[in-house]
Amino acid sequence: MSIAAALVGGTLNTTSLASRRLAGRGAFALFSTPLRRGRLRPAELDQIAGARTATMTVEGKSVRTYRWGSGERPILFVHGWWSRGSRVAPLVPGLLARGYSPISFDAPGHGESGGRSTTIMEYREIIRRLHAEYGDFEAIVAHSFGVAASFYALRDEVRAGRLVGVSGVGEFGYLLEKFSGHLKLRDRVSGELRRLIEDGLFPGRPDIWRNFSATHRPEEFDLPILLIHDDGDSMVLPEQSRRIAAAHGDRVRLIVTNGLGHNKILADPGVVDTVLHFLDS
Repeated sequence: MSIAAALVGGTLNTTSLASRRLAGRGAFALFSTPLRRGRLRPAELDQIAGARTATMTVEGKSVRTYRWGSGERPILFVHGWWSRGSRVAPLVPGLLARGYSPISFDAPGHGESGGRSTTIMEYREIIRRLHAEYGDFEAIVAHSFGVAASFYALRDEVRAGRLVGVSGVGEFGYLLEKFSGHLKLRDRVSGELRRLIEDGLFPGRPDIWRNFSATHRPEEFDLPILLIHDDGDSMVLPEQSRRIAAAHGDRVRLIVTNGLGHNKILADPGVVDTVLHFLDS
């Protein structure tokens, strides 16, 4: 636990002794706002320079989109929290060589997009609009929180031939558990945070903790799924991918790597080759 996390968590817990609601609002502000946007990496510069960019507006926020290729045979990349669409860069050369058109975006509060916060609903709306523009995706490749968002979008009109989930969040409630555990929040704070998420971010939407989870209603999905997760991932535990695999059964292939962590895994040559082979097969 970092010193900053200890200070923040301690402050919220102390505040809750006087006002649970005030502490909950403070936790809610942190939970719903990415604290960093993720920097453009040097290895991504050439690929981003070659992308065709565009902008859409979602909930009043400007969203940057990227496309390589002609737009035919589209493959969508969905990034995670504190990340950006440029993380698709290691896959771009191989996808183009196979005749695919890689597409990605920066969610609100991330990368080059506007806004300070975002939700799984905004992710879904962006994915839906790109689907309306380019047609059915040959595949969706998603990372971290983007995996849960992709499963949710696939429940609602979006269609794809295959799905790749890397370091994926399988259960929406895991995000709350991870956040509360990282800050060591008392039950009175995490309980209030849970209520604010339900009432503030998703009013009128019952049972969000199940409905936004990749493990919920697996019978609604009928596409091959590749899951890749590192056994040393401390940000999203590999148990999340194991639970997705258990829920979806024979349509899933799960690969567990070693020593790649949560973020480096996307750029690993072996992982890139595995993803491309899965798309070829």
